[in-house]
Amino acid sequence: MKTESIKIMFSVCLLAAAGCTISKPDIQSGKLQSVGYLNLERIFDSNEFEAEKFGPARWLENGSGYTTLEDSDTQEGGKDIVRYNPETGSREIMVSSTRLVPPDESEPLEIDGYSWSEDGKKLLIFTNTERVWRRNTRGDYWVIDMNSWDLYKLGADAKPSTLMFAKFSPDGYRVAYVCEKNLFVQDLNDCHITQLTTDGSDTIINATSDWVYEEEFGLRDGFRWSPDGNSIAYWQFDTNGVRDFHLINYTDSLYPKITTFQYPKVGETNPACRIGVISSSGGETIWFEVPGDPRNHYIPKMEWVENSQEIVLQQLNRLQNTNKVMTGDARTGRVRTILTECDEAWIDVSNSLKWLDD
Repeated sequence: MKTESIKIMFSVCLLAAAGCTISKPDIQSGKLQSVGYLNLERIFDSNEFEAEKFGPARWLENGSGYTTLEDSDTQEGGKDIVRYNPETGSREIMVSSTRLVPPDESEPLEIDGYSWSEDGKKLLIFTNTERVWRRNTRGDYWVIDMNSWDLYKLGADAKPSTLMFAKFSPDGYRVAYVCEKNLFVQDLNDCHITQLTTDGSDTIINATSDWVYEEEFGLRDGFRWSPDGNSIAYWQFDTNGVRDFHLINYTDSLYPKITTFQYPKVGETNPACRIGVISSSGGETIWFEVPGDPRNHYIPKMEWVENSQEIVLQQLNRLQNTNKVMTGDARTGRVRTILTECDEAWIDVSNSLKWLDD
C-alpha cells in the first residue's frame, strides 16, 4: 500500500511538472508531442524511466571474483553470465547465452535466478517462474555442466513451473528441491530422483512455508542441507483447522473472482509447525521434540551446526515476546534450550549466528 501511494504521488508530481512546460496553444491544437511532455503511458507503459539494473550477482566460492548477468552481444534478448575480477577489473564471459538454449529450442532460457556449485563445475538456472504469495518462488530448474556444456532440466516429468528452492548438495553431485509440497533429491550423474517425503497435501506442507510464516517471518525456503550432505533438515506445516479467508477481486474481469486461502485471525487456530531431519538418500524422518503447543508457538529460524549432528532453532511464543534458542540432536530428536530472551512488548528473531572455528 505504501509503495502504491509513493507511485501515485510520484506520477502526480511528474504530470504537474510536465503541465508547466506545455503552452496553451499546444493544448488547444492538440500538439502534445514535445519531448518534455509526460503522460501516464510514458511513465508506466514504457521502460523509459526504468533504473539500470545490476545482477543478480554471485560471489565465487574461491573468492576470485563474482558473476553477474549482462545483455548478450551475439543473441538478441539473451543474457550472458559474466565473471569480473574485482582486483584487476578483468571481464570474462563464463556462460554465453548460446549455451542456454535447451535441446530442440531456438531461444535461450530466461534467467530469473542462478547459483553455482561449491566447486564451480555446475550451474543451476531458475526460469519460467510463477508467483507464490508475494514472490516468484516456483518455476523450472536447469543444470549446466561447465565441463561438457550439457544442459538438462531437473524434475523429470514434473509439471512445468512446480519446482521450488533447488539447491546443490555440498559436494555438488546432487540437487534437492520441493515439488508440490514434497521434498526430493536428484542425482546429477544418472538423474535418479529420490522422493524424501510423500505426505504433502492441501493441508500438509513440506520444506516450504504456509501463508502465516511467509507473512510473519519472511520464511519461504523451508529446508537445509547438512554441511556433510548426508542429511536434510526441513519444516513441516499442518494447516488443518485453519479457517479460509475469501478475497473478492472486482477489477480484473467483468465478473468478480474469489481467491481463497487459509488465514488465521487473532485468537483463531494457527498452523502447527515442526522440524525434522531425514537422510538425503531417503528413510524415516526424525522429528525434534520441541516443547510447547505447536499451534501457539512459532519456529521461524533453523540452521545446521557445523558438525552436521545438531541443528539450532529459535522458538517464539504466539505473543512474540519470548524467544528460546535451542539445539537439537539430529540422531535422537532431543532438544535443549541454551538461551531464553524475554521482553514485555515484542522480540525480533535474529539470523546472525556466527560459529567459532573450534
